[in-house]
Amino acid sequence: MSENGEGNERLQSLLRQLPSVDRLMLSPAAYDLVDVYSRDLVVEALRTRLDALREAIFVGHRDVPMNATIVQEAREWLEELVAPTLRPVINATGVIVHTNLGRAPLSEAAKAAIEAVAGDYSTLEYDVDEGGRGSRFAHSAELLLRLTGADDALVVNNNAAAVLLMLAGLCAGREVVISRSQLVEIGGGFRVPDVMAQSGAKLVEVGTTNRTYLRDYAAAIGEQTAAILVAHHSNFKIVGFSSEPSLAELAAFARERELPLLYDQGSGALLNTARYGLDEEPTVQQALADGVDVVSFSGDKLLGGPQAGILCGRKDLIDRLRRHPLTRAVRPDKLCLAALSTTLHHFLVQEAEKEVPVWRMISRSLADLEKVAEEWARRLRDAGILVTVVDGFSTVGGGSLPGSTLPTKLLAIDHPEIVALAETLRRQKPAVIGRIQNNRFVVDPRTVGETQVDALLQLLARHARVQTGA
Repeated sequence: MSENGEGNERLQSLLRQLPSVDRLMLSPAAYDLVDVYSRDLVVEALRTRLDALREAIFVGHRDVPMNATIVQEAREWLEELVAPTLRPVINATGVIVHTNLGRAPLSEAAKAAIEAVAGDYSTLEYDVDEGGRGSRFAHSAELLLRLTGADDALVVNNNAAAVLLMLAGLCAGREVVISRSQLVEIGGGFRVPDVMAQSGAKLVEVGTTNRTYLRDYAAAIGEQTAAILVAHHSNFKIVGFSSEPSLAELAAFARERELPLLYDQGSGALLNTARYGLDEEPTVQQALADGVDVVSFSGDKLLGGPQAGILCGRKDLIDRLRRHPLTRAVRPDKLCLAALSTTLHHFLVQEAEKEVPVWRMISRSLADLEKVAEEWARRLRDAGILVTVVDGFSTVGGGSLPGSTLPTKLLAIDHPEIVALAETLRRQKPAVIGRIQNNRFVVDPRTVGETQVDALLQLLARHARVQTGA
């Protein structure tokens, strides 16, 4: 027999050794799988594994495994299939408000508030004093008024929705004047001009990319003008030969023209960021004090709460937005409102630095970070890891305070396969997300949660050890 004939015979012999799905389904291990998953899913898993084995046989990569091994591989396939894709990670990047990693982690009290209303009925739209229907928008409103000084407030499900509602409810079918320097795009392709178009408002651009004056606004205002809009430069800076009117100047100008001034502040800063060595981020309170009529901002950036969009300002304008049909489509759920109210309470009683994770990270001292980094490095060296404590920088992230950093201490881990190490750590449970810098895997203690420290160090000790020769 020729060599090709012998190879073909061996191929056919291996294929004949593959068991049928029916035969595999009769095994005790398959019975156990059916108790956990549906019969159809188990059959699909077994067929998938058998198809993979056939492909492997055709390319000569493997022999036929035992039936028990095939069923076990099917079990692993099923476990991977039903495993949640949204799961906790350890953020060791040093980016505090990390958009890809869920932005702001919640305080312990906010998590408890979510749990309290998640498993039972709640007063979401019920007034216990009156014994009848209430409003979901009342739960955070009073807190927002006390914190910002606004006349009224409205919560929706994110700031993009807040901007859309603000424009649709106050400016649809009419013109909105905005400086060219503020036609921004943020993460995910969210563009201010596109949102304005969806709202039904007509965009009127004034000024140039780097310089806009009050006279530019004056020249653009006409009978069809509904409002002036300002979009904060949240994720970029214009430096050098540039200028634009201040909010206070624009507010006074808008009042003279009897037009509302709308402001997409974005970050939701309620505290003075300059106190922590960062650039000064405009606060919601200052915007309203400057005369802005409606300001919109996020709940999950510098506010440090859940994903939400918040609108604060003049009562007559907020009332119009509350009654707009779009409001129902973008309203927040009970979990958001529970966490948001608790987060706002932290600010009201002046405990945000202690209780809100974002502000606890921002306010953390370099001396504390150095102490922690040295202790972690000692534990890792004891486990055989090549690690050094080095100077570094953390960032706020989340499209806030572009270019502004905080000094930190990093754990820099040496490893011969640094890219492979980073990939391995990402695949763990929980996943470890760090960054590669100067061909080292670096970990920033600033953004690692207190309850995740032991898990982080154990995973690093297990996977970052450099294997030495025999």
